[in-house]
Amino acid sequence: MMAFNSLTDRLSNAFKNLRSKGKLTDADIDGTIREIRRALLDADVALDVVRSFTSRVRERALGAEVSDALNPAQQVVKIVNDELTEILGAGVDRPLNFAKNPPTIIMLAGLQGAGKTTLAGKLGYWLKDAGHTPLLVAADLQRPNAVTQLQVVGERAGVPVYAPEKGVQSDGGDEVSAPGETTGDPVKVARDSIKLAKDKLYDTVIIDTAGRLGVDDVLMKQARDIRDAVQPNEILFVIDAMIGQDAVKTAKAFDEGVDFTGVVLSKLDGDARGGAALSVASVTGKPILFASTGEGLKDFEVFHPDRMASRILDMGDILTLIEQAQKQFDEEQARAAAAKLSEGEFGLDDFLEQLQQVRQLGPMKNLLGMIPGMAQHRKELEAFDEKEVDRTEAIIRSMTPEERRNPKIIDGSRRARIAYGSGNTVSAVNGLLQRFEQAAKMMKRMSSGQRGFPGMGGPGGTKSNRKGKGKNKKKGGKSGNPMKREAEERALRERLAGKSSGKKSSGSAFQKQPQNPALPAGLQQAMGGNGMPDLPPNLGGGLGGLLGGR
Repeated sequence: MMAFNSLTDRLSNAFKNLRSKGKLTDADIDGTIREIRRALLDADVALDVVRSFTSRVRERALGAEVSDALNPAQQVVKIVNDELTEILGAGVDRPLNFAKNPPTIIMLAGLQGAGKTTLAGKLGYWLKDAGHTPLLVAADLQRPNAVTQLQVVGERAGVPVYAPEKGVQSDGGDEVSAPGETTGDPVKVARDSIKLAKDKLYDTVIIDTAGRLGVDDVLMKQARDIRDAVQPNEILFVIDAMIGQDAVKTAKAFDEGVDFTGVVLSKLDGDARGGAALSVASVTGKPILFASTGEGLKDFEVFHPDRMASRILDMGDILTLIEQAQKQFDEEQARAAAAKLSEGEFGLDDFLEQLQQVRQLGPMKNLLGMIPGMAQHRKELEAFDEKEVDRTEAIIRSMTPEERRNPKIIDGSRRARIAYGSGNTVSAVNGLLQRFEQAAKMMKRMSSGQRGFPGMGGPGGTKSNRKGKGKNKKKGGKSGNPMKREAEERALRERLAGKSSGKKSSGSAFQKQPQNPALPAGLQQAMGGNGMPDLPPNLGGGLGGLLGGR
């Protein structure tokens, strides 16, 4: 989430000096609070919000919960995490208010350029995916081509659009209409859409209203007129996360003008400093309900204050990753892949299948950005080419079925043929095969019954492990001494989790990374080749094999 990159880096630096200290002095805490204040101000967070935030952090940090803690540095980070969650929405995840008697009416409001029209399509797509029957309403008759844009977005989302008026048309695309200029009555369009929704049994109506380059009386009057005509269940204020300090002023104006019920943050994938997100909820007292994280229809998610705080502090967002994976991954395919792994039969066909499933989760950069500790690898993430996935798929599809089942038979001449057929170089083919071999070895080890990796085999090990019980121990095998064997297994688990036994850990402020039994087995091998940390268990085979050698 690029809008918070700068803030994440500054906060990580603020905590860096604390981790080496077993006890914190008042001077240590004061220095950290000072760095946090600078980080928030640099991110364009409103001054009043910064003052109240740092005041609460200081008060708690100087209290008993830090001085009596076994790890005071992590306790300070926990306090910052709690307070971030508080200003992002008090940690409450409020769902949409659906009407008892359909249709549920959702009105979108905000400045021109905030992304309301695109957001309408994303919200419609999200509701449709959840089993609803939404209708988009083109009530923005002022911005040139706004109606046409909504129709295009609706077609992409597979959601019908009610657009009885064409609105202002422009061939140039840069034309801005004069104040109050329309080619129809937006209030009538909104009112008529409710009647249509009842007749056609649409259960949700999303009304896209007009915006302005700045707040003015004409804009607010039109928004109020539409609100009074349709009595919406939700009025969502769409705000550009990149507008900085102006976010507070704009949010207050719309709150006074139309009394919105919730906030939607758009353009969180931008390169601005993201202070709007940390200011709006705190200043208005209205919850942030959704966040738009990209251009695609699927780049839209429910806003969870605690998860966003975790992302800002570089602790990742594994829960969101899990939820997305549960929607996309096929459980039967995951079990079949796990069985193949335990039998050592995982081939390139399986690798390709899982890579394609990972792609359904969205852009790789967004996916990897949810992993704890990835801020320290931002350069590698930004340098990653999404087309690398296409090249990998082309290489695998250029192989024969036998070559995919058994990559060991691929000799020099076969590699040359595969490279020519896929439009790649022989070195690219070699690199993929090497990464796949490393991934297969790693996943086979993890599926061999090691404890602590859910979904990868039971505590007693696989059938093949149990068969070998009682045989002479070979060099490098498990110890027959139960205590020694437990120590060996613990060391292996720590290695696989990306920890090193003899060095202090670095990266995320909280080093504990959630493990997830819900994701499919076989997607574990991480991006070790470029120094990146391992992905959470069961997520990474296709991803790791793709990125491991970069």
